[in-house]
Amino acid sequence: MENTNSDMERLYAETFQSIEEGTILPGRIISVKQDGVIVDIGYKSEGFIPAEEFSDDERKSLRPGAELEVYVVSIRDAEGVVKLSKERASKIKVWDVLEKALQSGTLVSGVITEKTKGGLTVDIGGVRAFLPGSQIDIRMVKDVGSLIGSRMDFRILKINHKRSNIIVSRRAVVEEERAKLKGETIGKIREGALLEGVVKNITDYGVFVDLGGIDGLLHISDISWGRITHPSEIFSVGDRIEVIVQKFDEAQERITLGYKQKSQDPWEKVEERYPAGRKVEGVVASITDYGVFVKIEDGLEGLVHISEMDWSPKMRHPSKVLSIGETVEAVVLKVDRAERKLSLSIKQTKPSPWDIISRQYAVGQRIAGKVKSLTDFGAFIGLPEGVDGLLHISDLSWTKHVKHPSELLRKGQKIDVVILSMDPDNEKMALGLKQLEPDPWTETIPSRFRLGDVVKGRALRITDFGIFVELEGGVEGLVYSSEIVQPSGEEKIKEEDILEARIIKVDAAERKIGMSMKNLRRSEG
Repeated sequence: MENTNSDMERLYAETFQSIEEGTILPGRIISVKQDGVIVDIGYKSEGFIPAEEFSDDERKSLRPGAELEVYVVSIRDAEGVVKLSKERASKIKVWDVLEKALQSGTLVSGVITEKTKGGLTVDIGGVRAFLPGSQIDIRMVKDVGSLIGSRMDFRILKINHKRSNIIVSRRAVVEEERAKLKGETIGKIREGALLEGVVKNITDYGVFVDLGGIDGLLHISDISWGRITHPSEIFSVGDRIEVIVQKFDEAQERITLGYKQKSQDPWEKVEERYPAGRKVEGVVASITDYGVFVKIEDGLEGLVHISEMDWSPKMRHPSKVLSIGETVEAVVLKVDRAERKLSLSIKQTKPSPWDIISRQYAVGQRIAGKVKSLTDFGAFIGLPEGVDGLLHISDLSWTKHVKHPSELLRKGQKIDVVILSMDPDNEKMALGLKQLEPDPWTETIPSRFRLGDVVKGRALRITDFGIFVELEGGVEGLVYSSEIVQPSGEEKIKEEDILEARIIKVDAAERKIGMSMKNLRRSEG
C-alpha cells in the first residue's frame, strides 16, 4: 500500500510540474455535468470548467469529444482537479488579437451593447471597449441609442492593460471609407453626369447629397419645376436619389446638383399644350387669400383668382369653396411662358348667369329681388339667378329728396323693381323703384300744385338754403331761406312743425316746388 501511494504522489507531482498556471492549453470535453464540464487537457489529471462560464445556448451545444481552448486557473484543488476557464482563454486570445490590430492598424469587428457616459460600449469577442461620442461618426448622431445591437468595424486607438481599458473609433473607419470613395467619385464627376447619392442633410435653402465620400448641394430652386416652400416636401434624410451634376469646382471641391433637370421643363411649349380657352383638370395644390393654385401636371400650376372662382358677386374666401387635394375643372384664360404664369377660371366652366339674364329679361320688365346691401349711392338688389343689380338713390322716389337708401329700404327686404338697363358684357344692370309708378310730375303734380296756392306741410329738413316741407301725397317743396318767416318769440321753426306757405314756383322739368312764407304774409296784409 505504501508503494502504491508513493507512486500516485509521484505521478501527480510529474503531472503538475508540467502544467503552469496562466497558460492556455487545448482541451477535449470528456463529460458535461450539471455544475460544469470535465475537460481532458492531455495530462493524467482532468480539468474542470464551471457551468456559469457557458451561456444557455452554449450549454445546449456542448458534447463529449468537442475541442476547446482553456486557461489554467489553478493546478490542483482539494480533490486533485485542475481548475480551468474557457472565458479567460477567449479573452486572452482576443487581447492578443487586439494588440496585433493596434500595431498593424487593422480593423476589428464588434457589437455596440449599451450607452455609457460620454459614448458607447462595444463588445469585441467578449472584451469590452469604449467608443467615445466624438468617435462615433464624422457627423453628430442625434439618437445614439438606435445604434445599440449594431455590428460594425472599428479602429483601435489605445489599449491600457492595467486598467483593462480599450478605446476604439468608428469615425476613423468612416473617414477612411469616405476618402477611398471620394477618390472613386471624383473620377466620375463631370458636368451633366447622372449620379446616385443619399440625402444627408436638409436645410431651408436646399439638400446636401452624399455622392460617395463627397457632398453636393441641391438648391431648392433646382428641386422641382413647380413651387415648393421647403425641400422636406420632396425629400427625407436617407433617401437615395439620382441627381445631375450642373457645376463642379474641383479646386474648392464644390458640386452644384440638379434634380428637376432630369425631366423637361413643363413650361416649354406651354402655349401649344394649353392654349387659351382649353378645359383642363387639376388638383388644388395651395390656397391663398387671393385665389387657389391648381396643379395641372408635375411642375405646372395655374392660378384661379378669387374673382374667377364663382359667378356670385359676393366673394367668399377660397378656403370656403375648395380644399387642398380636391380635383377641379378649369378653363385656361391666359398663358405667359416668360413669366411662368398660367391664369385659370373655374366659373367659366359653368353657364354665366348674365347670359341667362340677357335671354330671360328685357329693359322695362318688372322683376322681384331682395335688398343685398345699402350704400350712400344706392342699393344692390340680388336676383334669383345669383347676380346683383344696382338701384341708384336717384331712382328710389319721384317726389322725395332721399339722402340715404336706408330711409326707404332695409337689408333683406323683398321688393319689386323695373329693369332700366342691362350690360351683360360688363356684368351690370340698372334698376328702378320709382318707375313702378307713373311720373307724378308729368301726370298730377302740375294740376294739384299751382302758382299762388297756399299749402300746408310738415317740416322735414332744415338746411342753409331753406326748409324742405312734405306736402300732400308725399310731394316735397322748398321754402327758400330768403322767404322764411320765424315765429315771434325765442322759439324758431324746427323739424316736424306744420308750416303754411304760398307756392311761388312750379318747375316740372326740374321737379321742384318753391314756396314763400313772406309772400303769404304780404297777401294776408
